[in-house]
Amino acid sequence: MYQPSEKILYNYAKVLIDFALGNGKGINKKDIVYVHYEAPSHLLALQVYKRILECGAYPITKVSHEDFAKVFYETATDNQLVFFPKVYMKALIDTIDHRMYLISDDDPMSLSHIDPKKLMKGQSQMQQVRKWVREKEDAGKLTWTLALYGTPGMAREAQCDIKEYWEQIENACFLNTPDPVNAWKKIFAELEKTKKKLNAFKIAKLHLTAKDTDLWLTLGADRRFIGGSGNNIPSFELFTSPDWRGTEGKIFFDLPLFRFGTIARDIYLEFKSGSVTKVKAVKNQKLIEEMIKQKNADKVGEYSLTDRRFSKINRFMANTLYDENFGGKYGNTHLALGSSYHDTFRGNVKSMKPNDWEARGFNESVEHTDIIQTLERTVEATLTNGVKKVIYKDGEFTL
Repeated sequence: MYQPSEKILYNYAKVLIDFALGNGKGINKKDIVYVHYEAPSHLLALQVYKRILECGAYPITKVSHEDFAKVFYETATDNQLVFFPKVYMKALIDTIDHRMYLISDDDPMSLSHIDPKKLMKGQSQMQQVRKWVREKEDAGKLTWTLALYGTPGMAREAQCDIKEYWEQIENACFLNTPDPVNAWKKIFAELEKTKKKLNAFKIAKLHLTAKDTDLWLTLGADRRFIGGSGNNIPSFELFTSPDWRGTEGKIFFDLPLFRFGTIARDIYLEFKSGSVTKVKAVKNQKLIEEMIKQKNADKVGEYSLTDRRFSKINRFMANTLYDENFGGKYGNTHLALGSSYHDTFRGNVKSMKPNDWEARGFNESVEHTDIIQTLERTVEATLTNGVKKVIYKDGEFTL
């Protein structure tokens, strides 16, 4: 069975520690880095741990496995599902400077037999954690990143073998190049150029058209597109958090959604006055219906576009981190239902209060689920002066 070499994993660790954390600047000496990793990613976690120490910083680690989640959802009572160790979690968030999550499942479908209502209840306590994390991020005192360690089980769901799966990871993250960190800096420099051009337009609305898709999004006051921050590795997308109240129309997502240890396929959503009014899915429609019953999970928190020229990901990976950065023939566009990103605000984030975010149409929810479309599409912007301009077509930004 294929296993990435120690050199590849050390390169991976350097990308995450020397570049991704710190919003693309890496960590500093004496920083406290919290590494939460799923058990199959142990070999990568070791290299990450080593690199943190080499940088003179302090690692804190936590390991989990999907077997624990399976036992939890099969056995827990309602009280246990919503139990929240408030003092412990608040102290942890207060302590750390950076957080990292290494995604890796032996069986990505381990929770597919669990009632979606129970899955939603089990994550309800995360709303408070999100609030603390966001407050610290908004204050510029916490950064984060996500990364993936492939397993045979994950490769199976992507309908390829483990070597092919890891080829996608290695190519997408530039792990075979002489200097992966420098390769990422070059990509982010190109993303920055595109981002500046995009943000130079005063966009009022976006109109997305594709197969079974005719969707309008209102950007809202003081919004900007962001990306290239290091929060995800890989990351090639440029995205914003629109004013959820202006979402109207319909959209079809051709990539399957792997979420909560289960899968939904061929998802179709309709929006009216900013909220989802209709859900259809060929498989697991109930999962989506239960998901959007959570507070504000029926509203858009993010809209994103990925240019095919940046991303080397050219196959379905059965994992949102990679699928939301799909390049292929037409790049991708995706919506996230649930929480917004505050750093898409052009103004002073530190001066904003909860009521200010709400007044500007930033959504707040325990949920944040990205759903992806890779079909041929056109995105037209209506500027504040009424001029219309196509900003994305044939998988590329047209700026």
